[in-house]
Amino acid sequence: METLAVEDGFDVHEYRHGLKLLKEERGTMHLENREGFACPACGETFERLFVSERRTNTFGNPGAPFCLVRTDDQLLLLTH
Repeated sequence: METLAVEDGFDVHEYRHGLKLLKEERGTMHLENREGFACPACGETFERLFVSERRTNTFGNPGAPFCLVRTDDQLLLLTH
């Protein structure tokens, strides 16, 4: 199981073979983990990934446990 690399920032294009884009808006993306990548925070497989370049974000109840990862330019929310 490959873990998403975030040490030097996160590049979604490196993982496009296993992530399906569900929705994209200005500064945000919602993706589904089709390849079974591991979460960079806890090491477990995640189901969905939210990537944001915005300074502020509002989240509803994700309905599942989640992890947050911060890179220099992005916030990643991973639901399990």
